[in-house]
Amino acid sequence: MAAAKHLLVVSHVPAASVNMRKLTDAVARGAAHEDIDGVEVRVCQPPAAGVDEALWSDAVIIGTMANNGYMSGLTKDFFDRIYRPCLEKTQGKPYALFIRAGLGDESGAVAGVERIVTGLRWQRVQAPLVARGEFRDKYTARCEELGMTLAAGLSAGVY
Repeated sequence: MAAAKHLLVVSHVPAASVNMRKLTDAVARGAAHEDIDGVEVRVCQPPAAGVDEALWSDAVIIGTMANNGYMSGLTKDFFDRIYRPCLEKTQGKPYALFIRAGLGDESGAVAGVERIVTGLRWQRVQAPLVARGEFRDKYTARCEELGMTLAAGLSAGVY
């Protein structure tokens, strides 16, 4: 049997954000779907994720709030801590991004994450998923699909 693949979900879920919790839980639920074999999923808040987790993973899903037009500070801190140690060791790592934008503008958050992962030479596997405006159930369904897609791709050897 082949060794398990590893999917890391790093998502900033502020205590007061019920909606970001719903999105993150949906990503994790999709990634751990019973029909997907051979993928271990680890979900971490940014302060709990570091170099070891980034190196452990075969793919990463980043979740962040759009705060004042940028990614959350804790998400940026995660990238700051892993950037140099992972720069040469994680090139080509598949990643995806989901953002809870509320009523704000997510473009700065998307651009900020994409600048960093471009420097890391990670490979985006799909366009960023943005949950903008009033919260809708379709956002959780899309996040569950995102987790399932990445995990299934790892399981099938696509990534």
